[in-house]
Amino acid sequence: MNQRIILRYLPRPAEPDITGNAYWLCDTLGLSSGRDLEDLSIRIMLRLLEESAGKEGVATEELADILGISSARVNHHLRNLTRSGVVYRERRLIHLRGRSMRESVSELRKDADRIFDELERVAAGIDEMMGLAGPVPGGEVRALVPRSSPGRE
Repeated sequence: MNQRIILRYLPRPAEPDITGNAYWLCDTLGLSSGRDLEDLSIRIMLRLLEESAGKEGVATEELADILGISSARVNHHLRNLTRSGVVYRERRLIHLRGRSMRESVSELRKDADRIFDELERVAAGIDEMMGLAGPVPGGEVRALVPRSSPGRE
C-alpha cells in the first residue's frame, strides 16, 4: 500500500488544551479534510488514543457505537488514517501506531525520513545522469529534460 504523508505548517493554538492541540496536530498531519465537516477523523484519532491505554485495539463496530455513526463511515475515515500511517489494522482491530501520539508522530517521522532518503538517492542519480553532480563547467546551460527520453516522446 502506498503511504501518504502530509505535513502542513499551521500556527499552533494560542490557548493550548488537549482538544485544541489534538485538532492542530491532526490538521498539521493532514488527517482532516474540508469534506470532514463533523471532524470524524480527529474524533476517531482521539478515541483511539483514549482506548489505546488499556486495550489491544478497538473494533470498527465499537468505534461506530461510541461515536454514534455507521461502521461504513468509520471505515471510510479509517482507510485514510491507515493510508497516512497513523493507524493500522490487525485482524478486526484498529490500533494507533505506537501507544501514544508522541510515538505515532515519531513513527511518521521515521517513515518520512525513509521517503526523503530515497528521494535524495533518486535526485542524485538524476543529477549524475544530467551531468549536474558537481559544478557545471563554464556555466554551461543544460536542458533539464533530455529531448528524447524513453516513454516521454
